[in-house]
Amino acid sequence: MKAATLTEIKKELMHRSQDELLNYCLYLSRFKKENKELLTYLLFESHDEQSYIDGIKVEVEQLFSEINTNSYFYIKKSVRKILRRIKTYIRYSKKKETEVELLIHFCETLKSFKPSMIRSVALHGIYKRQILVIEKTVDKLHEDLQYDYNIILDELKA
Repeated sequence: MKAATLTEIKKELMHRSQDELLNYCLYLSRFKKENKELLTYLLFESHDEQSYIDGIKVEVEQLFSEINTNSYFYIKKSVRKILRRIKTYIRYSKKKETEVELLIHFCETLKSFKPSMIRSVALHGIYKRQILVIEKTVDKLHEDLQYDYNIILDELKA
C-alpha cells in the first residue's frame, strides 16, 4: 500500500466530521508511543512551554543518574539514548528556544558527569557536535536571546 501525500490527507480530512477526526486521533495514538506522546504535548503541555522544558530536564537528570558507569561503552550508549530522547522532545515542540535550552542542559549535565567525558573520544565528540548544533540554532534566534545563550555557550566551551 502506498501512503497518500500530506496535501491529499489534508483535503480528505476537511471533508470528515468532528467525531470521525476524534476517532482517527484516538486510533493513531494506539499504534505508536511517539504518536501518543505528541498528542499529549499538543493537548496538555504546549500552552506552558517552560514547565514542559523543566519536566524534560528532570527526566534527563534522572536518566543520567541511571547510567551504568562500569565502562565507557555503556556510558556512550546511554548518552546517545538520552540525546535521541531529547531530540524527539524537540521535534514535538518545534521551538528553537526549547531546542537550545534542552541541548544546553544536556551538555551541562554531560560535562559535569562522572567519570569525565574527556577520557572518551566518542563522548567528547558527541559533546562537541551538540555545541555546534546549539551555535547554529542560537544564530536563528532574536538578538537578545543570542546574547544570553552565547554567554552560556562560552562557559560550555571553556
